[in-house]
Amino acid sequence: MPTRGIQAIRGMNDILPDQIYLWEFFEQVVRDWMAAYGYRNIRMPIVEQTDLFVRSIGAVTDIVEKEMYTFLDHLNGDSLTLRPEGTASCVRAALEHNLLYAGPQRLYYSGPMFRHERPQKGRYRQFHQVGAEALGYTGPDIDAELIVMCAELWKRLGISGVRLEIGTLGNTESRAVHRARLIQYLERHLGDLDEDASRRLHSNPLRILDSKNAAMKEIIDGAPRLLDDLDEDSLAHFERLQQILRIQGMNFEINPRLVRGLDYYNRTVFEWTTDKLGAQGTVCAGGRYDGLVEQIGGKAAPACGFALGVERVLALMVENASEIPCPVPDAYVIHQGEAAHDLAWKMARQLRDEGLKAVLHCGEGSFKAQMRKADASGARFAIIIGDDEAQAGEISIKPLREAAEQVRAGLMEAADLLKKNLRELEPENS
Repeated sequence: MPTRGIQAIRGMNDILPDQIYLWEFFEQVVRDWMAAYGYRNIRMPIVEQTDLFVRSIGAVTDIVEKEMYTFLDHLNGDSLTLRPEGTASCVRAALEHNLLYAGPQRLYYSGPMFRHERPQKGRYRQFHQVGAEALGYTGPDIDAELIVMCAELWKRLGISGVRLEIGTLGNTESRAVHRARLIQYLERHLGDLDEDASRRLHSNPLRILDSKNAAMKEIIDGAPRLLDDLDEDSLAHFERLQQILRIQGMNFEINPRLVRGLDYYNRTVFEWTTDKLGAQGTVCAGGRYDGLVEQIGGKAAPACGFALGVERVLALMVENASEIPCPVPDAYVIHQGEAAHDLAWKMARQLRDEGLKAVLHCGEGSFKAQMRKADASGARFAIIIGDDEAQAGEISIKPLREAAEQVRAGLMEAADLLKKNLRELEPENS
């Protein structure tokens, strides 16, 4: 009986070399974008104590109840969880290392998150996020900055067709008032609630408003609005946020039913959505979470942040046909014969020392076979070294992407000549 090959876990995908250039381009844009706004990189472990997520995200949420990868560490009996999101880990790290003692912090992170969901396009069990967290800032100006930052990212990536929705969850007191009104309203429709809504009616009724069940739409549309129960401070915060966004030329829609899937949010919430990705329309989401720092065990401090789904953003880049440079070698070094082999090694090393990308052919092969390899590599030029070149201490430079003559050059001038030819191939000179 043949041995079955081992495959990747469902919903956890390999990123292959032909795809990675898109990721690397995105990651470089993100680094430059975050630096432009003064956000510094932080890197947290992918495994945390389970209690961190239960305490921060909320015990009665889909993530904690159904989606977390939680396991027992048999060496010491600890309950551990693969991180399902980054905010709680980032706040934990900031508290553990006393970052807030130095004042407010602008931080960002990127990396894999894990949730046990049914895999589909744009939703995976190992997925990647970029998150920004502004810790220690109170006013709506930081909320607005995070939103404007996202709009700038879409511009840098050449993405269009992304809409901004904003809302507010008020403070704890106004949510308590609204919660009582909402429960009273939903109890009048008890027979029409689905299983999830019935289960959450008294534990987490606000999450019912985020239901994707079409049969619940009429009930949700008729539910009391949190905006009508806002306290004065939260209302003023929300109105000032809108004012800043309008001054910055931002288009947005107020969504009174906008409810984040994590319990730690308060006041400002926002989402960037699109119609171009099917059911997985949320590209980026975030908001304010002023109680989380204290909830995790620190001294009370305001905070706001967002997270964007990398796979979804990359899909939008492809959908928008964004121009993404695919890295290719500058030169592919072809050689035949012992003397040519030694010279080829020297030539390749010299080109790299000069900052050029050079692939040295390894293994056997005729000049014709090696030329096919050179062409398939995407290199702009082939560096050819045969018996004649080796005896003369020279190389031949053959353009692979344009109809131009092959030229010979001395070893010492080869790098400069190749650089000159590469400059002439740049778009502004073409």
